[in-house]
Amino acid sequence: MPKPPSTDAVSATPAVPATPDVLLVVGEPRTSEPLAALLELAGYRTVAVDRATEAHVLLTERRFDLVILDVTLPDTEALRHSRRLLAPDRPAVLLLTGSGEFLGSLPGGGPATADGQAGGASGRVAEVLARVRQLVRGEEPAGWDGALRYGDLVLDDATRRARRGERAIELTPAEYRLLRCLLVNSERVLSKEQIGRHVWADPPTDSAIERLVSRLRRKVNGDQAALIHTRRGFGYWLGRAVQP
Repeated sequence: MPKPPSTDAVSATPAVPATPDVLLVVGEPRTSEPLAALLELAGYRTVAVDRATEAHVLLTERRFDLVILDVTLPDTEALRHSRRLLAPDRPAVLLLTGSGEFLGSLPGGGPATADGQAGGASGRVAEVLARVRQLVRGEEPAGWDGALRYGDLVLDDATRRARRGERAIELTPAEYRLLRCLLVNSERVLSKEQIGRHVWADPPTDSAIERLVSRLRRKVNGDQAALIHTRRGFGYWLGRAVQP
């Protein structure tokens, strides 16, 4: 008689990490739209609403990993009594003003109050994105200085300056936005359409994107090991080695 298969066998297929879900509750489109675009480029799945009452309904229908809340909305009281935000496993909450100023955050699983606000903190997008990553992972900030880094490449979002090792890199505003986009998505190929949405207010031509990438590549790479690469037919990416 054949031996029955062991019930202790474990599948060798690794689990695929779930995509974090972020609920944006921001009334000002000039804040919510670029923030949603940046979060999606960084690998998050976003749902955006401009009223807290709409967010209250969504929170009763599905689970989110993080809520980004504009505290200046007139109906935020609706969320203070949301069952989802009062649950023990509630999502973390990131507090912003309508203009994108970062006020503070409430880690997940704690009481749903606004006492954790830290007024006067910077509202820079890079800081907000870094805080999002820490909250989704359930971590607190550990001395983050507002700079984005990859190897010896550093982009300081406070001073809008970049350097490669000890070499300063002079950037135009468009080059700065492109480099920040590539750094936030390091080792991930970005299409021209994705880059265009992040860097330009109006859709650019393909040739405009190609010229900007070429200029930035020369400045960042210099005589050092190449960090900005082209994946023909797909787009551009920032990393140490050329992808196959």
